Amino acid sequence: MKKISPTIRDVAAAAGVSVATVSKYMNGAQRFSAPVEAKLKAAIAELGYRSNPLARSMITGRTRTIGLTILDISNPHFTNVVKGANRIALRHDYTLLLVDTDENQARERPLIEALAQRVDGLIVSSRMPDEESQWMLDLDKPLVLLRRSEGLPIPSVGIDNRLAAYMLARHLLNLGHRHIAYLGFGQARINDERIRGARECLDEVGLALDVHDAHAPTAHAGEHACSRVMLGPRRPQAVICYNDLIALGFMKEAASLGIRVPQDVSVTGVDNVPYGEYAAPALTTVDIQSEKMGELAMQKLIDALAGHAEIGHSMFEPRLIVRDSTAAASH
Repeated sequence: MKKISPTIRDVAAAAGVSVATVSKYMNGAQRFSAPVEAKLKAAIAELGYRSNPLARSMITGRTRTIGLTILDISNPHFTNVVKGANRIALRHDYTLLLVDTDENQARERPLIEALAQRVDGLIVSSRMPDEESQWMLDLDKPLVLLRRSEGLPIPSVGIDNRLAAYMLARHLLNLGHRHIAYLGFGQARINDERIRGARECLDEVGLALDVHDAHAPTAHAGEHACSRVMLGPRRPQAVICYNDLIALGFMKEAASLGIRVPQDVSVTGVDNVPYGEYAAPALTTVDIQSEKMGELAMQKLIDALAGHAEIGHSMFEPRLIVRDSTAAASH
């Protein structure tokens, strides 16, 4: 015979209080005297009562759920963002609802709009330009962006992309490299910032940056672009890749072409994904503190839900991680 679950009325009867009192106690809407709260706690424990989150959300208008949209779950940078965000969400008794837009701009808006109806607030990673993202303001939900946004009054979290690329270029110049290429991903909003940082550094010593584009921010795209970069008319001594995945794919294909890293070409990435440390050779990169980014974005959103929203951008300082994929130029 199926066991009947205890109801809120059973708890009220056992504690000798009204149903409304139980409801307010369970939802955290009101505090009661210590003896009353002790009775409620004892009755709930004895009966094994669990409130229905759906019913609670209908009463309070709150789901205790936060939406997080990311561009690609297979990219370890985003996996780490999710880990950081989830850690803070759990600490504050929120559940994370995750949507992967799969690097597809056409899908972003319908997926985000559908998610917004189910959650109390949203953390959004998007490649949409600001002028095409005004509709986010009509979602009528607290938002935090995982990027800098000049044109939207929405709090955001990110890194100094210009500085990240500048640091990599400076590292390569210090190793004696003079022919430096950048292998980017043109569809990313931050790609131009990274190009600017590398160019600024090379301009200081009168050198030009060769810019190439990968068709996606993936290892496969890095693999695909390698021969075009390395076997073209201006073969670089060093390559700054848009991210670690492109760099790892690039190094794999370089080995297939008989090009040695770092003896023939130094290779760098951005993100400091876990795989990079275990590649052969280990990848020189910039740590962008992905987990901390997720943590801070979630804390900003929880603050906004509590009525303490701050419209501003929080920027993490990039940190250079030097490993074996870069070495002194051979002249």
